[in-house]
Amino acid sequence: MTAENIISAINTGAFGMVKEVYSPALNLVMHYWASSFFIVLPAIAIYLFYKKDKNVFVFAIAVVLLYVIADLIKMLVKEPRPCDVTSLSWINTYGCEGGYSFPSDHAMTLTGLALFINNYKYLRVLYLAWLIMVLFGRVYLGQHYFTDVVAGAVLSMVGAGILYKCRNWINTIGGRILYRILGSRTPKELRG
Repeated sequence: MTAENIISAINTGAFGMVKEVYSPALNLVMHYWASSFFIVLPAIAIYLFYKKDKNVFVFAIAVVLLYVIADLIKMLVKEPRPCDVTSLSWINTYGCEGGYSFPSDHAMTLTGLALFINNYKYLRVLYLAWLIMVLFGRVYLGQHYFTDVVAGAVLSMVGAGILYKCRNWINTIGGRILYRILGSRTPKELRG
Protein backbone atom coordinates (compact mmCIF):
# COMPACT_ATOMS: atom_id res chain seq x y z
CA MET A 1 0.00 0.00 0.00
CA THR A 2 1.44 3.37 -1.03
CA ALA A 3 1.59 6.46 1.17
CA GLU A 4 -1.01 8.09 -1.10
CA ASN A 5 -3.39 5.16 -0.55
CA ILE A 6 -2.87 5.29 3.22
CA ILE A 7 -3.59 9.04 3.29
CA SER A 8 -6.67 8.53 1.10
CA ALA A 9 -7.91 5.77 3.42
CA ILE A 10 -7.39 7.96 6.50
CA ASN A 11 -9.27 10.87 4.92
CA THR A 12 -12.11 8.68 3.62
CA GLY A 13 -12.43 7.04 7.03
CA ALA A 14 -12.56 10.44 8.73
CA PHE A 15 -15.30 11.65 6.37
CA GLY A 16 -17.23 8.44 7.03
CA MET A 17 -16.97 8.92 10.81
CA VAL A 18 -18.11 12.54 10.78
CA LYS A 19 -21.00 11.67 8.46
CA GLU A 20 -22.31 9.40 11.24
CA VAL A 21 -23.07 12.47 13.39
CA TYR A 22 -24.62 14.52 10.57
CA SER A 23 -27.51 16.82 11.36
CA PRO A 24 -28.69 20.08 9.76
CA ALA A 25 -28.46 21.79 13.15
CA LEU A 26 -24.85 20.66 13.62
CA ASN A 27 -24.04 21.93 10.13
CA LEU A 28 -25.21 25.38 11.15
CA VAL A 29 -23.40 25.27 14.49
CA MET A 30 -20.11 24.16 12.90
CA HIS A 31 -20.41 26.82 10.21
CA TYR A 32 -20.72 29.61 12.77
CA TRP A 33 -18.24 27.97 15.15
CA ALA A 34 -15.55 28.18 12.44
CA SER A 35 -16.06 31.96 12.25
CA SER A 36 -15.99 32.44 16.01
CA PHE A 37 -12.24 33.09 15.90
CA PHE A 38 -13.16 36.69 14.98
CA ILE A 39 -14.46 36.95 18.56
CA VAL A 40 -12.23 34.48 20.42
CA LEU A 41 -8.81 35.75 19.29
CA PRO A 42 -9.47 39.46 20.02
CA ALA A 43 -10.98 38.44 23.39
CA ILE A 44 -7.80 36.53 24.27
CA ALA A 45 -5.61 39.45 23.16
CA ILE A 46 -7.66 41.83 25.32
CA TYR A 47 -7.43 39.39 28.25
CA LEU A 48 -3.63 39.15 27.90
CA PHE A 49 -3.37 42.93 27.69
CA TYR A 50 -5.63 43.33 30.74
CA LYS A 51 -3.43 40.87 32.64
CA LYS A 52 -0.38 42.95 31.60
CA ASP A 53 1.07 39.87 29.91
CA LYS A 54 3.72 40.84 27.38
CA ASN A 55 2.83 37.75 25.34
CA VAL A 56 -0.01 39.77 23.86
CA PHE A 57 2.46 41.16 21.32
CA VAL A 58 3.86 37.83 20.17
CA PHE A 59 0.32 36.36 20.27
CA ALA A 60 -0.89 39.00 17.79
CA ILE A 61 2.16 38.55 15.56
CA ALA A 62 1.69 34.76 15.63
CA VAL A 63 -1.94 35.08 14.48
CA VAL A 64 -0.95 37.13 11.45
CA LEU A 65 2.24 35.28 10.58
CA LEU A 66 0.77 31.77 10.85
CA TYR A 67 -2.22 32.77 8.72
CA VAL A 68 0.01 34.29 6.02
CA ILE A 69 2.27 31.21 5.95
CA ALA A 70 -0.79 28.92 5.62
CA ASP A 71 -2.07 30.95 2.68
CA LEU A 72 1.35 30.93 0.99
CA ILE A 73 1.52 27.14 1.29
CA LYS A 74 -2.03 26.88 -0.11
CA MET A 75 -1.02 28.93 -3.15
CA LEU A 76 1.96 26.64 -3.75
CA VAL A 77 0.18 23.29 -3.22
CA LYS A 78 -3.21 24.22 -4.77
CA GLU A 79 -5.05 21.19 -3.41
CA PRO A 80 -8.80 21.46 -4.09
CA ARG A 81 -11.14 21.41 -1.13
CA PRO A 82 -12.87 18.05 -0.55
CA CYS A 83 -16.25 19.70 -1.13
CA ASP A 84 -15.05 20.55 -4.68
CA VAL A 85 -13.93 16.99 -5.51
CA THR A 86 -16.56 15.10 -7.56
CA SER A 87 -15.56 11.67 -6.24
CA LEU A 88 -16.30 12.91 -2.71
CA SER A 89 -19.85 14.07 -3.47
CA TRP A 90 -21.09 11.72 -0.73
CA ILE A 91 -19.42 13.69 2.11
CA ASN A 92 -21.27 16.19 4.23
CA THR A 93 -20.85 19.76 3.04
CA TYR A 94 -22.36 23.05 4.05
CA GLY A 95 -21.47 25.18 1.09
CA CYS A 96 -17.95 25.16 -0.20
CA GLU A 97 -15.58 27.94 0.69
CA GLY A 98 -13.31 29.31 -1.98
CA GLY A 99 -9.60 28.76 -2.02
CA TYR A 100 -7.58 25.64 -1.47
CA SER A 101 -7.48 22.90 1.12
CA PHE A 102 -3.89 22.19 2.20
CA PRO A 103 -3.08 23.09 4.93
CA SER A 104 -6.10 24.02 6.99
CA ASP A 105 -5.61 27.70 7.76
CA HIS A 106 -7.82 27.32 10.85
CA ALA A 107 -5.54 24.56 12.15
CA MET A 108 -2.37 26.37 11.19
CA THR A 109 -3.37 29.72 12.63
CA LEU A 110 -5.08 28.55 15.82
CA THR A 111 -3.29 25.46 17.15
CA GLY A 112 0.07 26.97 18.08
CA LEU A 113 -1.55 29.92 19.85
CA ALA A 114 -2.15 27.66 22.84
CA LEU A 115 1.56 28.13 23.70
CA PHE A 116 0.99 31.79 24.47
CA ILE A 117 -1.80 31.19 26.99
CA ASN A 118 -0.06 28.35 28.82
CA ASN A 119 0.05 30.33 32.09
CA TYR A 120 -3.75 30.57 32.31
CA LYS A 121 -5.13 27.14 33.22
CA TYR A 122 -8.85 27.80 32.69
CA LEU A 123 -8.33 29.89 29.57
CA ARG A 124 -6.08 27.16 28.13
CA VAL A 125 -8.68 24.44 28.81
CA LEU A 126 -11.48 26.52 27.26
CA TYR A 127 -9.29 27.39 24.28
CA LEU A 128 -8.34 23.78 23.62
CA ALA A 129 -11.98 22.64 23.84
CA TRP A 130 -12.98 25.43 21.42
CA LEU A 131 -10.06 24.56 19.11
CA ILE A 132 -11.00 20.87 18.95
CA MET A 133 -14.54 21.83 17.91
CA VAL A 134 -13.25 24.22 15.23
CA LEU A 135 -10.91 21.60 13.78
CA PHE A 136 -13.59 18.90 13.92
CA GLY A 137 -15.92 21.29 12.07
CA ARG A 138 -13.46 21.79 9.22
CA VAL A 139 -13.57 18.05 8.41
CA TYR A 140 -17.25 17.68 9.33
CA LEU A 141 -18.25 20.41 6.84
CA GLY A 142 -16.08 18.93 4.08
CA GLN A 143 -13.86 22.03 3.89
CA HIS A 144 -10.66 20.11 4.67
CA TYR A 145 -9.27 16.61 4.67
CA PHE A 146 -8.31 15.22 8.06
CA THR A 147 -4.68 15.26 6.92
CA ASP A 148 -4.98 19.00 6.09
CA VAL A 149 -6.00 19.64 9.68
CA VAL A 150 -3.23 17.48 11.14
CA ALA A 151 -0.58 19.05 8.88
CA GLY A 152 -1.84 22.55 9.73
CA ALA A 153 -1.69 21.77 13.45
CA VAL A 154 1.87 20.40 13.21
CA LEU A 155 3.08 23.35 11.13
CA SER A 156 1.39 25.69 13.60
CA MET A 157 3.18 24.15 16.56
CA VAL A 158 6.53 24.45 14.77
CA GLY A 159 5.91 28.08 13.73
CA ALA A 160 4.48 29.10 17.09
CA GLY A 161 7.33 27.30 18.84
CA ILE A 162 9.87 29.39 16.95
CA LEU A 163 7.97 32.58 17.79
CA TYR A 164 7.66 31.44 21.41
CA LYS A 165 11.45 31.06 21.63
CA CYS A 166 11.78 34.64 20.31
CA ARG A 167 8.99 36.01 22.51
CA ASN A 168 11.19 38.09 24.83
CA TRP A 169 12.68 40.01 21.91
CA ILE A 170 9.27 40.44 20.19
CA ASN A 171 7.58 41.45 23.45
CA THR A 172 10.26 44.02 24.23
CA ILE A 173 9.80 45.68 20.86
CA GLY A 174 6.01 45.51 21.20
CA GLY A 175 6.17 47.02 24.67
CA ARG A 176 8.30 49.90 23.45
CA ILE A 177 5.90 50.61 20.59
CA LEU A 178 2.92 50.51 22.96
CA TYR A 179 4.74 52.75 25.43
CA ARG A 180 5.31 55.33 22.70
CA ILE A 181 1.70 55.15 21.54
CA LEU A 182 0.10 55.29 24.99
CA GLY A 183 2.81 57.11 26.90
CA SER A 184 1.20 56.05 30.19
CA ARG A 185 2.77 52.66 30.96
CA THR A 186 6.36 51.64 30.93
CA PRO A 187 7.20 48.34 29.26
CA LYS A 188 8.42 47.06 32.66
CA GLU A 189 4.82 47.13 33.91
CA LEU A 190 3.97 44.40 31.44
CA ARG A 191 4.93 40.97 32.72
CA GLY A 192 6.45 38.27 30.57
